[in-house]
Amino acid sequence: MTARFDLIVVGGGPAGLAAAICGARSRLSTLLIEKGQPGGRAAHIMQIDNFPGAGCTTGPDLVSRFRGQAEALGVTFLQAEVSRLEPEGPFKTVYTRQGVAYEARAVILCPGAEPRTLGVRGEERLRGRGVHYAVADSAAAWAGRDVVVVGDGDAAVAAAVHLAQSARKVSLVCIHSEDRMDACPASLAQLRGSSGIQVIAQTAVEEIQGEGRVERVVLRSLVNGERWTLPADAVFVLAGITPCTDFLRGSGIHLDARGYIIADPETMATSVDGIYAAGDARRKWVRQVITAAADGAIAARSAERFLADEELVNHELLGPADPVLAVFWSPADPLSLDVLQQVEQVAGSAGGRVHVVRIDCQQSARVAQRLGVVEVPTVMLFHRGIPLATLTEDFNHLADWVAGHMPARI
Repeated sequence: MTARFDLIVVGGGPAGLAAAICGARSRLSTLLIEKGQPGGRAAHIMQIDNFPGAGCTTGPDLVSRFRGQAEALGVTFLQAEVSRLEPEGPFKTVYTRQGVAYEARAVILCPGAEPRTLGVRGEERLRGRGVHYAVADSAAAWAGRDVVVVGDGDAAVAAAVHLAQSARKVSLVCIHSEDRMDACPASLAQLRGSSGIQVIAQTAVEEIQGEGRVERVVLRSLVNGERWTLPADAVFVLAGITPCTDFLRGSGIHLDARGYIIADPETMATSVDGIYAAGDARRKWVRQVITAAADGAIAARSAERFLADEELVNHELLGPADPVLAVFWSPADPLSLDVLQQVEQVAGSAGGRVHVVRIDCQQSARVAQRLGVVEVPTVMLFHRGIPLATLTEDFNHLADWVAGHMPARI
């Protein structure tokens, strides 16, 4: 029998962990699926100083606290790689590489992103033998060595500053074609305050050389095409990321040309109802631990609202055998309050044979949109899941309208 949950979170980075924490706090049975150890790229960050309340900490420490909080709230963890998503129907199905299926009424996609490779000669051959895509060790591990960091963003600068604490020499190769860097001012200030870092601007890595391990890199100037060799014991490639979204192709989830998930920035909703996206795999501008966690929290809140709306529609509006009067109202609209009172009186005079469902269009805008309601207030009459009539005006004759549209033998 397929395991079934209220919520499945795909990915265990800061976005996924935050989504799982918020989902579990909302009393949703939550499964988090992560192909590796929780934390994603954040688990390799050696310094984080912009996460409120955490002070100056490390990625592993912060991720550990995220994980502990999720476990304490009852989140179920599964280490597996997701291979496919079937999003249609009331239950979305997530498949792992092992062919095991898991179902949920809502899914939050937080698959994260992988470091972008340079695609140069020697890179793949020397991967793990001096070519790295994260600084996973302490700076002391590189004491007395020459290292090269490739990139010009915040991650590259942070790695260079960290390594400069012990390395004999750090060369920061900035591959931007213009004489500038993409790092934020705070990162650039750290770079200027660190000694032992040589910034090589407007330069590309053409080849990584070595017999069994990295020994040198071949560089090429983007200004005049000049080539030269730089001795190196290690190369850290931090030149951008690629979203891990191949498993979503063909699923109906809209991706942009680079493979990032397109989602509403306010709700994190994707192109498919009940599926949300958060973190580095979502198309957005800022990608940091703090923004990933915020994405996850918003996505979980949206998923909770979606599930509540589905419960409202399927069980309170369409489920009862007796007639249902649905009032689409707004607490900010005086007429809505008057109509709501009238509907309560009409239902009361029916001796309990008519149910009243109140739908706050500010909180449940999706329900109103799904049922074609565009005006507030609106009253709809349902019977056995079928909409019989809709009233948007002339509410002074509401009782007569209800009587005139009530099914026979009620």
